[in-house]
Amino acid sequence: MGSMPNNPQTRGASIDEVDRAIIRALADNARLANNALAEAVGIAPSTCLARVRSLQERGIIRGFRAEVDPAAIGLPLQAMISVRLRAHTREQVASFRSTAPDLPGVLAVFHMAGSDDYLLHVGVAGPEALRDFVVDNLTTHPAVAQTRTNLIFEQIAGRGYVAPPGR
Repeated sequence: MGSMPNNPQTRGASIDEVDRAIIRALADNARLANNALAEAVGIAPSTCLARVRSLQERGIIRGFRAEVDPAAIGLPLQAMISVRLRAHTREQVASFRSTAPDLPGVLAVFHMAGSDDYLLHVGVAGPEALRDFVVDNLTTHPAVAQTRTNLIFEQIAGRGYVAPPGR
């Protein structure tokens, strides 16, 4: 997906209430036209455009994406798969990190601290496809020692994209 929220480019980035309002509005609807966005947050369109550009240049807004319903494109079964690596060498981490995002059905990859090393959000056609994904792509990967699969019943989007006041 991109850089981590605490990357050096954005660490300590100062945003004010207007920036937060812009981020909230774009998180709700990234397709808002600049004039509508400016009106929604109560600033002039030229100021709004400059602020959005600044948020992008500073890496606070990393991009604009379409939110796709996996079930609508033939991936109705979603799971979170925890992955533990055999060893924590740079080579094994790099090997898994470079291949995981491109595996079929992978929606997101999270590098974790704790007992598991990675968490993969996957979407597949059904239980057999999930089994095949794990067997064909994870248990055969030389860096993978163990996996644990949890099915997702429902995904509820959070609204945690806005930094707390005072940041």
